[in-house]
Amino acid sequence: MTSILEFALTVIIISASGVMSPGPLFAANVSYGTRLGWKSGIKIAYGHTVVELPLVILLGIGAISLVTFPQFREYISILGAISLFAFAGLQIKNVLQRSSTDQLPKHGPFFIGVLFSALNPFFLIWWFTVGFKLIADALILYSFIGIIIMFGFHIWMDYAWLGTVGFLSNRGKAILSTKNYKIVMIILSGVLVYFGIDFLIGAVH
Repeated sequence: MTSILEFALTVIIISASGVMSPGPLFAANVSYGTRLGWKSGIKIAYGHTVVELPLVILLGIGAISLVTFPQFREYISILGAISLFAFAGLQIKNVLQRSSTDQLPKHGPFFIGVLFSALNPFFLIWWFTVGFKLIADALILYSFIGIIIMFGFHIWMDYAWLGTVGFLSNRGKAILSTKNYKIVMIILSGVLVYFGIDFLIGAVH
């Protein structure tokens, strides 16, 4: 039986690679952060939450009818593993071939958080694959309340990371261009591969 601590660590580690990856929210936050500091990250994260929470709840409701099927967990584990491998490869590519932005987006940070989440295909794909596996595990372990538990372990990282990025941008600290950041993202991608292998092993057994 998976403990709450083990489940929390799994959610946090898998989520970290997505939360910290260079994407549209990250780029917009760097631009806003130069003027607004940590507040830009909090506002963007709030806009992100407005899109993410309803999506997670809807996926959880959909998963409830599926967890009773005998082979559902095996299938979703295999899908999650394949998705983790794909996301790991994409993250390494994005980090090594990143592009920077110096222009401040026209809309406010909250609106950008909503827009760049709702219209980000990688965000949606992540929740329909890797995230769906976490939702299914949460349902199996803790019933419907597990979805809220899982989301709590996930969402705080968006606020912490985006707030920190906004603060550092305001202080003139380079983030995407640092060698250490690239190393961290490559390590996190390696962790995704590890969890992908673990998902496949779980499906086989």
